[in-house]
Amino acid sequence: MAASGSGGGSRADNGYGSQQPRRRKGQGALATAYLVIYNVVMTAGWLVIAVGLVRAYLAKGSYHSLYYSIEKPLKFFQTGALLEILHCAFGIVPSSVVLTAFQVMSRVFLTWAITHSVKEVQTEDSVLLFVVAWTITEIIRYSFYTFSLLNHLPYLIKWARYTLFIVLYPMGISGELLTIYAALPFVRQSGLYSISLPNKYNFSFDYYTFLILIMIAYIPIFPQLYFHMLHQRRKVLSHTEEHKKSE
Repeated sequence: MAASGSGGGSRADNGYGSQQPRRRKGQGALATAYLVIYNVVMTAGWLVIAVGLVRAYLAKGSYHSLYYSIEKPLKFFQTGALLEILHCAFGIVPSSVVLTAFQVMSRVFLTWAITHSVKEVQTEDSVLLFVVAWTITEIIRYSFYTFSLLNHLPYLIKWARYTLFIVLYPMGISGELLTIYAALPFVRQSGLYSISLPNKYNFSFDYYTFLILIMIAYIPIFPQLYFHMLHQRRKVLSHTEEHKKSE
């Protein structure tokens, strides 16, 4: 359920769509330079993941188990998104720290607490589904922010940013849900991350139930964000068309 937002820091569109990048008024040249470097590095990182997927597919002749070919860079660059929380906390990007933290952590959670921790799901096709969706989305997203910060945004990137989510969002969400679902029996069998009574803290936690609750949470969140992004798409692209006609 991760989302994305502005300047490599704000997240308000579930990672697949449509938030305009906003720079804080009076943002210093140093902060802008840092954000440009951050977004360039993240764009390059996700391009490495994309190239790794294509090379592994061409070498194997199959899309099965491609996760292992990009496991390390995926973990590194997806975890690197945690810096976006700090961008908000330090005021580099004008967004809610709480909202950004929640949305960034959802993908980090899926990367580490599901895919990394439950080895059995790493061969599931659903993993490739969300990895491909994330990869395309992040290449576009970080490119979008980079060019926006430089005040030179190509229309093609803007169009891709506000259009491809129509397919990538359902694709990514489907992969995420199917992967969590595939992990459930292994989590239940192993008792992964669960805490049972009695213990000295008098506290119990059932990770299996927690994952089910996360899956249920997708139900109200998905349509709200999806229709919000469609609204943003009409608003932004129609404004662009009107601007072109006026020139």
